[in-house]
Amino acid sequence: MESVYPDAHAFYLDLHQNPELSAHETQTAAKLATRWRSAGYEVTEHVGGTGVVAILKNGPGPVIMLRTELDALPVEEKTGLAYASKVRTKDDAGHDVPVMHACGHDLHMAAILGTAEIMARSKDSWHGTLMLIGQPAEETTGGAEGMIRDGLFTRFPTPDVAVALHVDNAHPAGMAAITPGVYNTNSDSVRITIYGKGGHGAMPNTAIDPIVIAARTILALQTIVSREVKPGEMAVVTVGYIQAGTKNNIIPDHADMGLTIRTRKDDVRKQILAAITRIAKAEAAAAGAPREPLVERYEGADLVYNNPALAERLRAPLEAALGKDKVVIAEPITPSEDFSYFIEQGVPGFYFSLGGADPEKFAQARASGTELPSNHSPFFAPDVDPALHAGIVAEVAVLRNLLNASPEELHKLTAEETSH
Repeated sequence: MESVYPDAHAFYLDLHQNPELSAHETQTAAKLATRWRSAGYEVTEHVGGTGVVAILKNGPGPVIMLRTELDALPVEEKTGLAYASKVRTKDDAGHDVPVMHACGHDLHMAAILGTAEIMARSKDSWHGTLMLIGQPAEETTGGAEGMIRDGLFTRFPTPDVAVALHVDNAHPAGMAAITPGVYNTNSDSVRITIYGKGGHGAMPNTAIDPIVIAARTILALQTIVSREVKPGEMAVVTVGYIQAGTKNNIIPDHADMGLTIRTRKDDVRKQILAAITRIAKAEAAAAGAPREPLVERYEGADLVYNNPALAERLRAPLEAALGKDKVVIAEPITPSEDFSYFIEQGVPGFYFSLGGADPEKFAQARASGTELPSNHSPFFAPDVDPALHAGIVAEVAVLRNLLNASPEELHKLTAEETSH
């Protein structure tokens, strides 16, 4: 561990200071590919865009896939760290935006680098084929699907098991959390364009104000979960942005809104998406809008499902590596992610959480009843040294356990449940 950690830590600092947006991770992917190649892996770049695949064959045995994400977020970093990101770039719409690894993908990449080097140097401790994935565009839920469409499981070996982790502040650094079965939520992104009639702000009677329609629509959308979804069912409808207008005394002719929807059941998912369309159209009609709003679902992912038998098997090596008191069983979370695309190809999955919070700050927050900054916050920053150490140790422990099994053993273990 100590022989690879300095390089992994330096890689983390570099990645954190040089983040790239989804589907634009050219330098990030190249850096990871170079390091994997140097460690002895057979590396293929530009899979599904900026995706990277690294293969290390070590005799007969199972094929085990370990995945990391490459992308960062359009967030302005406010951590105050000496190595904080100061990057700004143009997004796909041409807007100037800040960029930050606000979701911890930089730590995931640093961990997989250390893990890759350890596995390459200790081939006497495992057998089979290790398949490392650097996946682009996780934040826009398109990267996994893009890699699959580009032949991830036809050009390369099909894994017997797929593994990934995610750092967060829900647990202290040095810990890991396992959630058997349903791990998170379905995700749907919806864009609504409301059409009005532009005019002078001092003469609203000559216009149809799309901002007012948008405001009424936003309030009505909040009743979907509170009044239409059965109490007790998991559902979230959040309006993340509203964009309209150019000047205070001009009524614009349209307004745009962006929503994220999270669910766990397919029928609830369909119910909510239908309700959003119904409400948007009804509010526009009530205001006399010149045309129906445009309601578009433009991206999404199904929930991640952890094979229960696999989760139970891998609890033991994690406890042995991190300490029995450092591994806990956790409740499902509400954020979503596209690791589910790999599982939906029939590959049993194990996705676990890595603690990232400073243990002292975590204890203080618990005592005071406050919350530490979550993923996607401009203040999110893992406690790197404990978290990165634990991430590498955990990944190596999981990989060695799986790569010391036979494909037949793993198939039998996971045969009962491979999807939700």
